[in-house]
Amino acid sequence: MNDRDAVLSRLDVSRETSQRLDTYANLLVKWNKAINLVAPATLPDLWARHFMDSAQVLKHAGHSGLWVDIGTGGGFPGLVCAIIAHETSPDLTFEFIESDQRKCTFLSTVLRETGVSAQIHANRAESLPSRSAQVLSARAMAPLTTLLSFADQHLAPDGKALFLKGAQHETEIAKALENWNFDVQKHPSETDPSGALLTIGNISRV
Repeated sequence: MNDRDAVLSRLDVSRETSQRLDTYANLLVKWNKAINLVAPATLPDLWARHFMDSAQVLKHAGHSGLWVDIGTGGGFPGLVCAIIAHETSPDLTFEFIESDQRKCTFLSTVLRETGVSAQIHANRAESLPSRSAQVLSARAMAPLTTLLSFADQHLAPDGKALFLKGAQHETEIAKALENWNFDVQKHPSETDPSGALLTIGNISRV
């Protein structure tokens, strides 16, 4: 079983969703030659390293409301989750915040080719008015302290942040607690033995 088939088996998605993810993967490989969407060395592990890693976030989100993904870049985790949720959670609405115009063009191309809906903001997260989102996600974008300022700005009062973090997540949590109060749950990463998915709510400044 190859990388793609193993991931699709774990995700247990429909044939239509599999085809959308294939379309996304093919476009990413094509565009990555001109735009640095992912590190070229990670392309052979695209399905596990980027798609599976992103998809694990979806099971910790609700099935309705606004989901805002910040620093979307090549689409992780927001675009992967939007493609899967297109069938499984049609009441979720997605917005992507990405300041790089070329990456926004890539994201819009994937949305058009897959028939998935999402709004793209070609802007910096701190420059936008509050989105009042139910879910805010980010992957490999900024230190937790910075991410919490975005969450404080863009989450609804009962919303939650879903942040994928690497081996230094405990250090980042300790640092963030110097400036923020928040509730956090740590879920072991399904793709990185040293990483974690952080579910954060009740965020306020110290």
